[in-house]
Amino acid sequence: MSETPFDETDVSSQDGASSLAEEAAVDSAANEESTPEVDKVAELTGDLQRLQAEYLNYKRRVDREKDLAKQRGRDEVLDSLLIVLDDIDRAAQHEELSGGFRAVADALRSATGKHGLEQFGETGEAFDPNFHEAISHAGESADVTVTSLAQVLRQGFKVGERVLRPATVIVVDPASDSAPSEPVQAAAPEAAESADSAE
Repeated sequence: MSETPFDETDVSSQDGASSLAEEAAVDSAANEESTPEVDKVAELTGDLQRLQAEYLNYKRRVDREKDLAKQRGRDEVLDSLLIVLDDIDRAAQHEELSGGFRAVADALRSATGKHGLEQFGETGEAFDPNFHEAISHAGESADVTVTSLAQVLRQGFKVGERVLRPATVIVVDPASDSAPSEPVQAAAPEAAESADSAE
């Protein structure tokens, strides 16, 4: 009867395999235990990011509303002063603006100018419906090439690009005999281009 020799390497490999299996089981158990913690951290991080985004949006909205309220308040104050500025202009036209009254008028114009109020509307300017309100038509004139302001009845005012009050004006059109010459000149280059393309 032959005895099978005892192989120590088999035992050690079995012991190693079982210890590896135990370590893997311990690691998987540890992973299972840490997964809820990782999920909780991820959830809290997401909540924090959402809260931060909401706060930034809220802050931007509040700042925007604050700027708009400030702008509206300034515009209302300036709008209420337009009548006074009109009276000052009428006094200046009749040469009644002198002495202390002139100093007050200059101070008022300077103060409104610091807040961005600009006066516009001069005789001879090109008519722009965004800035001018035409209430009458003075016919045609050979002195103008485009529809222009013949007379300014009331000055316009703006703050930046925002019009507080359009200028009230009377307009004049260019003379009709000069109007056809412009389209003929504009058509000449087109005719030349079509002749070139035909060649």
